[in-house]
Amino acid sequence: MTMNGVYGMSAIAALTAQNTTGVRSIMEATPQFLKDQIDAIFEDIRPDSVKIGMVSSAKLVEVIAERLAYYKAQNIVVDPVMVATSGSKLMKTDAISTLTRQLLPLAILVTPNVPEAEILADMKIESKADMEQAAKVIGDTYGCAVLVKGGHHVQDADDLLYTKGQYKWFYGKRINNPNTHGTGCTLSSALQLI
Repeated sequence: MTMNGVYGMSAIAALTAQNTTGVRSIMEATPQFLKDQIDAIFEDIRPDSVKIGMVSSAKLVEVIAERLAYYKAQNIVVDPVMVATSGSKLMKTDAISTLTRQLLPLAILVTPNVPEAEILADMKIESKADMEQAAKVIGDTYGCAVLVKGGHHVQDADDLLYTKGQYKWFYGKRINNPNTHGTGCTLSSALQLI
């Protein structure tokens, strides 16, 4: 991020013990501690944009949504990290419903991968047409742009951007590499720059 002329500030919602083979444990911040972190950021250097990644519980999602609304935060990007690359579940079921009710309506961009888009759109994605339909459902429901990350597809790594009723495909060749942990998180952070 610094190489692109911006710098980040962080509010830690949870710590994970994980490696490329899986998540061993998650330790959540308390809601009060997360609130204090967000307040410390906004009361010092107001961010031009906000990126939200892994938030594992409904209470933490509520704190984030409430504080962002309080500070009238803008340019919110939500990467709804629900499942780790290894398949480990990172978000509790009640947190998903809280995310959709309270946080996604604040976003200008949501960046789900295919499994996350299936959950948010409540449909199975088995084709490019399905990706388009899921992106439309998510975007139209929450009034935001949607970038469905296709890296979970076996054949390719094509991503789809849906915004204002328009579709834009970004075609990519799948690279088989075990060092892909966190690529979606990196992408959603970088998108704050545009």
